[in-house]
Amino acid sequence: MRMKNITIRIGQKIIGGFIILIVIFTLNTLLIFITLNQSASSIQESSEVINPSREGLNELNLMVTKSKMYITNWVFLQSNTEDKEALKRLHDTEYPELKEKLKTVMASWKQKDQIVKMDSVLSTFEELLKVEKGIMDKLVTFENYEDPEIKFEASNAIDSEVLPKSALLISKVNDLLKQKRSETQKAEANLVASFDSLRFTTVSVGLTLIVIGLIAAFFISRSIIRPIDFIKKTIIQLGRGELPQESKQSFNRDEVGEMAEAVDKLVVGLRSTSLFAESIGKGSYDAEFAQLSDNDVLGNALINMRNNLQQVAEDDKKRSWSTEGMAIFGEILRKNNDNIARLTDEIISNLVKYLKANQGGLFIINDESAQEEPHLYLSACYAWDKKKYLEQKIYIGDGLTGQVWQEKEAIYLTEVPNNYISITSGLGEANPRSILIMPLKINNQVYGVLEIASFNELLPYEQEFVERIAESIASTISTVKINERTQKLLNESNQMTEEMRAQEEEMRQNMEELQATQEEMQRAQRDAEAREAAFYNTQCILETDTKFHISHITTLLQTRLQYTHNDLLGSSVAKIFDNRDQFEQLKKSLEQNENWSGVVHLKNKQGEKLLYKIAISAVEDNFQKTSKYLLVCNDLSELQLNPAS
Repeated sequence: MRMKNITIRIGQKIIGGFIILIVIFTLNTLLIFITLNQSASSIQESSEVINPSREGLNELNLMVTKSKMYITNWVFLQSNTEDKEALKRLHDTEYPELKEKLKTVMASWKQKDQIVKMDSVLSTFEELLKVEKGIMDKLVTFENYEDPEIKFEASNAIDSEVLPKSALLISKVNDLLKQKRSETQKAEANLVASFDSLRFTTVSVGLTLIVIGLIAAFFISRSIIRPIDFIKKTIIQLGRGELPQESKQSFNRDEVGEMAEAVDKLVVGLRSTSLFAESIGKGSYDAEFAQLSDNDVLGNALINMRNNLQQVAEDDKKRSWSTEGMAIFGEILRKNNDNIARLTDEIISNLVKYLKANQGGLFIINDESAQEEPHLYLSACYAWDKKKYLEQKIYIGDGLTGQVWQEKEAIYLTEVPNNYISITSGLGEANPRSILIMPLKINNQVYGVLEIASFNELLPYEQEFVERIAESIASTISTVKINERTQKLLNESNQMTEEMRAQEEEMRQNMEELQATQEEMQRAQRDAEAREAAFYNTQCILETDTKFHISHITTLLQTRLQYTHNDLLGSSVAKIFDNRDQFEQLKKSLEQNENWSGVVHLKNKQGEKLLYKIAISAVEDNFQKTSKYLLVCNDLSELQLNPAS
């Protein structure tokens, strides 16, 4: 039996060749996709697990050092309240937050021994915090610090527990940090290896395509030599690691021609992919890349990698920009903390330039005048129509600026009302595209308002940056105001001191005059006392309190009534009255009038009646209230015995 010759058509050959190419290309694409996924996983693990872990470990290392320093200061520096408050915050808030952060990233750790070691570190640190808590509870009052036994126990705890455990913790944390750095290096090495594998795969595919091209060239007839020759040359170049230029040839519309066109497109795609990968490697994340199709796995993977790397780079750029800005404005605030005008001028000019904005104004609250309502005034501006605000006062709630002052919250506008503010340039005037109005507040107290106008929209991280420096500006303005107020008070104090010196000299002169007057008054008082003594020695006088109890009686009256001073002192006046009813009537009369006079019978110690004319006067104190009564008695007994005379 004769076997028939098996004929393979060119279409079948090409189809077979393409099937092989497709299989190889698919395998290559899968390998590249797996390699890129591994690279993306390494990058993701570094950004989400390893780097946060290292940051958390560094924070823990610093927290252990702070804890050791604060508790040592607690024991040996009684008056250092700032470190004591810092230690309390570390115990109450900072460590719990850090522990939660570490627990979150620990859940993604692959090394179980690291998790065990980290749990041991946290347990040891919590034991250390308990020791510190015991010391803090024992050393609270001044008496605790003066108690030598308590002080010795606290010092011994520092030496025997705090310092050794702190050193052990730092050593363990450093070991973990070393392992994490090793993991970082390993991840970077894996990333480099992945790209090397990708390069090797590309070369391997090229070599495979060369072999297929040679086999196809051997079996395909001369009618397809030109496209096959093109394919051969292209594959040879690919095998050398070269990327041919795009072909301008036209091929027949047969199977071989379609294959040549496919190879040409493949070369174009590989060149575009190579250039795109090279741009990413150089850090140029804005390079354009045209995918071969919507289902281009390699192209989509490269674009995703580009986007991820670009996002990381953008985040780093934003953080660097904010950090640099905080440093610049921190230096400005430090150098100009003695004059508000110079400070605000430096702030607004540098801030507008740093934000690449166009205009800015800084308003300060004036609340120092008791006669004037608190208001905002324009302290400094940049490229602003200052004349518009020179005489203008913005009160709380007036306009957007007054609303920010009242609400203590920022306002960001991207649809600016007409005629709200215009930016002037050599080309004319135009409304800004965005306006940011930020309160300068600290501890919920507003010290001023910052207003920025720009032709560009301010990004969220730029607004956040302005909000952060607004707190620093408010703090510095508060300090400068206090310093200026202190200087003003000092000047007023010096002025008052000079005035008091002049008044002191005037008072000294007045005192000399007053002393002379007092000497004159003392001489007059001595004369009055002498006259009063002569009067009391020659008259019958009786003094009582408001209840008519005798408080003083002259010697002459004592002799007439035959009583001693002790007999009558503290007794009621009624004791020497012969008629009790007459005495009661006298009291009622004095309650209605301050003076009284009349003739009454008094009785002496022997019970004998004596006729007297009595004049009674009420004596008032400094508050015009009756403090005592004065009775002046004239003896009429002799007139009664000798009526003829």
